[in-house]
This record gives sequence, structure tokens and C-alpha cells, in this order.
Amino acid sequence: MKVESRKSNVTLDFRLSTFTLTMTTSKFSADFANLDSIRDFVGEAAEQAGFSSKEVYSIQLAADEACSNIIEHAYDGVPDGEIKIACDVEAGQITIVIHDHGKVFDISNVRQPNFSKDLSEREVGGLGVFLIHKLMDEVHFSSSKKTGNTLTMKKRKSGAI
Repeated sequence: MKVESRKSNVTLDFRLSTFTLTMTTSKFSADFANLDSIRDFVGEAAEQAGFSSKEVYSIQLAADEACSNIIEHAYDGVPDGEIKIACDVEAGQITIVIHDHGKVFDISNVRQPNFSKDLSEREVGGLGVFLIHKLMDEVHFSSSKKTGNTLTMKKRKSGAI
């Protein structure tokens, strides 16, 4: 169930150009049943930014992986967890900020998947973080007991500077 949604448009006028920055935020309860709504929310922002359908799918997949990890790991055993997502759309790019107050997570402990091993011999886990880094142009993560976990992902349109 989506808890809250807010959208704001800001137009910035510089001497040589004008562009619109759209920021949309929404809160979702940390439940796997909300992944469709999360993908739709992020997909609409990516479409608004002018991404191709293939790029929109990649952005949605990265957000889905991130939120699945939050639901499964950060809020494991927590019945009322909340995920806040903000999508900032600028000329030729989207920035997605996903925030939760689940368990503290040290991303440096996630090992890179070993693709040289046979599938049956590989360790379970780690593919989601790997995939997020492959799908997005920039990925930053911070985590603390005081402020929670924040994942910032940025994707630029193909051919955008």
C-alpha cells in the first residue's frame, strides 16, 4: 500500500537555457506486494525524463532489486517498515533516492559474484548489488543507525553528457 505521494515542478531559468526539474516522492510499506507500484512509480519518472523503453526497464529493475533487498534484509522481521523513494528528473537524467530505516547495512561486505564458477557452485546473494551497479551510471550508499540507509542511483540518457 502506498502511503503518501508528492510531486513538484520547478523551472530554473539560466541565461543560456531553461530546463525543468521535477521531483516526485512517494512512501511505500516494505512489502513485496508493493514492488509493482514501486516499478510503476520509478518507470513513470523515467518516461517523463525521456528514457527509451529499454532504459526505463533497466531503471525499474535497479529500483526493484534495491527495494527487494530492503524488504528482505533491512526489514526482515519488521512488520511496519517503510521505503521512501524520491525521483528527480532533470534534462537527460534521473536521480533516484531510496531511503529506509531498517537494519544498518555495510555494502562493502557484499562480495562480487564469481561468474567463473558453475551456477550450482556459486554463493547465494550479491547479484542484486552487482546488477544495480551495472544498470545505473552512478550508485552511492550510506548507512547509519541514526539516519538510516540511503541509496542514490543516477542514470543518464544514452548520448547525454
